[in-house]
Amino acid sequence: MNRARAGHSLKPAAWPGSARCAVALSFDSDHDTFELRDGGKSISALSQGHFGPRQGIPRIRKLLAEHSIPATFFVPAITALHYPDEQRALIAEGHEIGLHGWIHERNTLLDEATERDLQYRAADTLEQITGVRPVGIRTPSWDFSENTLKITAEMGLLYDSSLMADVDCYELLLDGAPSGVIELPVEWIRDDAAYLIMDRWGSLRPQIAPHDILRIFIQEFDAAYDEGGLFQLTMHPDIIGHRSRIWILKELISHIRGRRNVWFATHADVVTHAKSACN
Repeated sequence: MNRARAGHSLKPAAWPGSARCAVALSFDSDHDTFELRDGGKSISALSQGHFGPRQGIPRIRKLLAEHSIPATFFVPAITALHYPDEQRALIAEGHEIGLHGWIHERNTLLDEATERDLQYRAADTLEQITGVRPVGIRTPSWDFSENTLKITAEMGLLYDSSLMADVDCYELLLDGAPSGVIELPVEWIRDDAAYLIMDRWGSLRPQIAPHDILRIFIQEFDAAYDEGGLFQLTMHPDIIGHRSRIWILKELISHIRGRRNVWFATHADVVTHAKSACN
């Protein structure tokens, strides 16, 4: 219970520019790694991963540029090695690149030394490719081993974005003591994959229409706005990037833009403000 536990809330009394609400959009650029991490060789599955860099990322970049919205992309190191120009372009456009494992590995199956090695190697790789060292991490599959927070704290990372104890930022405690790492929480409710991914062999198909997903996301944002808090959303280029799915994000942005005093920011900027405002 206490290995990695939620500490005190870091919900700021105000957002930059007197904004009523902060909006943090994020994209997990898993691409090929979802198949590669387990040694998979399915050409069909790999082709689905290829859709992300070929179609999803360009559509996302175009939409974000049209609205001047900065976002955070969590990128496995193998993705960055396969698509280095993609990561450099995102950085050049003002977006943030965060850690997302080495190859989207299942960190709960790793011993401490291996998990540490992969996390450090991933950070080094992203820095070498983009010229910017990551300050935040989203663990693959949003999972923590008993060593994950310890390693993240050792690396001096500013934040994690994998856990679900709150809707606003909070301090992470390691064995009951402040770890120095801030959590920017996620939730499956605010994740496109929870609604739209298909399990071919398990015969599981999405059972919810895009307009219903949009309604959920809008309700989550509206509640965050009413509370003066944070609206965080997780998406995947190979999922949200499809033509009938990018519509969800377009309509959501239009709805958010219709409200006054909203601050769009990267995850790092949200955490930096929350930390400084609450200390």
